[in-house]
Order: sequence, then structure tokens, then C-alpha cells
Amino acid sequence: MKFEIMIGMLFDLLSRRRMNANELAGKYGISTRSVYRYVEEMTVSGIPIDVARGSGGGIYISDAYKLPKGFMTREEYRRAIEAMQAMESELADPVLQSAIAKLSAAIKEERNDGAIAGNILVDSGTWGGERKFSEKLLLIERAIEEKNALEIDYISREGEHTRRVILPHLLVYKQNIWYTFAYCRMRGAFRLFKIGRMRAIVETGETFEPLPFTREQIPLSFWTDGEKTVQATFSLSPEVLPFAEEWLGIENVRVEDGKFFATVTLPDDDSLVPKILSAGAGFKVLSPESLAERVRREAENIAESYL
Repeated sequence: MKFEIMIGMLFDLLSRRRMNANELAGKYGISTRSVYRYVEEMTVSGIPIDVARGSGGGIYISDAYKLPKGFMTREEYRRAIEAMQAMESELADPVLQSAIAKLSAAIKEERNDGAIAGNILVDSGTWGGERKFSEKLLLIERAIEEKNALEIDYISREGEHTRRVILPHLLVYKQNIWYTFAYCRMRGAFRLFKIGRMRAIVETGETFEPLPFTREQIPLSFWTDGEKTVQATFSLSPEVLPFAEEWLGIENVRVEDGKFFATVTLPDDDSLVPKILSAGAGFKVLSPESLAERVRREAENIAESYL
């Protein structure tokens, strides 16, 4: 019974995107405490459901979340649609009509993991075939086109959660990372947000008039939200040149006395050391020494884990 209720709650949230605990408790004949417990279990399983307290709050699911491929077979979709059509013929319920339309679209949908934004194809899926990032990218691209305000659950580099409403104006792609340049109502100013740090995105239903800004306001030589940077110099063996040119930029690779080097400023976050190690032994940190030491320690930890 528990899992049937959880599946029912998931479909309710996919249909309405935001509900409150009392609604769900009344519908399924359970306590609000059980509702929150089931929500927590679904969150642990990877479904982006969040709880917002206070006026206008409730339980909501990110608009970027879609049912994964393979959730139901084509026959299961067909049977579910037939059952809902039979119910709708008796009830004439607009919610059922909406659900039928969504399931009908899902069964016809033939997609790959690429997100198409304008004339750009972005394959943002993981090796496992997940499309979560692609869905977020498409949602933000549509919000920019249609001038829709978005409510985001944003996680800073330090792990701080904030919920804020943003007015997205641009998509920005730099250093292999996607951002959106948006007016943040919480800060009262334009900010650059990493799309990868958005845990959930919800369409507010509100439209906005674009605000004026200049190119100089867009921090293209950036790392935002107080992120640290480090200027690093690397020595490169010939076999890692393709990796270095793609990551650091071919213009930052130089030749001195027949040897390859690169000096570049990078975001000094948790991904830096793993990225360096992923290149292998031919990608060596020359400076600063503090970064070289971090790479050595992590390489030693990895070696010890295989003993």
C-alpha cells in the first residue's frame, strides 16, 4: 500500500507541480507525518521534491523533472490511457483530460539525450543516459524565450540552500559549464547562476518584461558567488595535449625549448583536483606548490584504496 501511495503522490505532483501536505493526506487517508516521510523517501531515491514552508509554500516537484525513459512500456502507457479515457467519458474531468494528453504525448515521444536550444545541439546526458541536466537547460531556454519567471532551489558551493525567484535573460556557456544570467529578486540585481547547482526549478506562471543591461554587466571573466580561483602552471606531455587544449584553451598552451606548458586561471573548487588527475601522469602541476601538494595527496589516497 505504501508504494502505491507514493506512486500516486508522484503522479499528483507531476500533474499539479505543487500541493500541500493536508491535500495529499486527505486524498490518501494518511497522516501529514506520513506524507512528509514518503516525500523524504522519494527525495532520497533521486526525485527532486522539495518542501517550502510558510505562505505560498507546499510540496513541489521541479518542472525540469520528467518520468524517465522506460518508466512504463508502450503497452502499459496504452492501457493507462484507455482506462483514463473511460473514466473521463463519465466524469468529464479537465484534470483527466490533461493527464491523457500528457501520457499520449509521452508514448509518441521519440527523443535522444540531446537538448536543442535554438540552433545548438547540446548532449548533456550522463553515460547512464540521464537527461536531467538537458531538461533543466531546455526549461531555462524556454523561460528566456517566453519571459517566464522561475523559482529555483539553489545550492551554493558551500552547500547552502536558498530558494529564490529569478528572471532569466541569457544562457551563458564558459569553461564547459552552463550558466544563466538572470535578475535575482532576492539580491535585487543581476547574477550569474550555475545551472548545475540548481537542484529544482519551478515555473511560477508569472511573465516579466526584460530588464535593460549592458554586456559589461555580464561577468565573463568570472567565477561567481565568491568562488576562489587559482593561477596554475602545468607541464604537458604530447599525449595529453588534446585534453589540455580542450580544457584550458589552445591559446593558453605554449612551447618552450620543445616542451609544452600552460598557464591559466581556474576555478579552485572541489572538481579541480579530480580534473587534473583525470589527465594522467603527463599533466603535471608546476605551480602553485599548494595545488601540486593537493594533487599528490589525492593520488596517494587513490593508490592506497587499491592496496
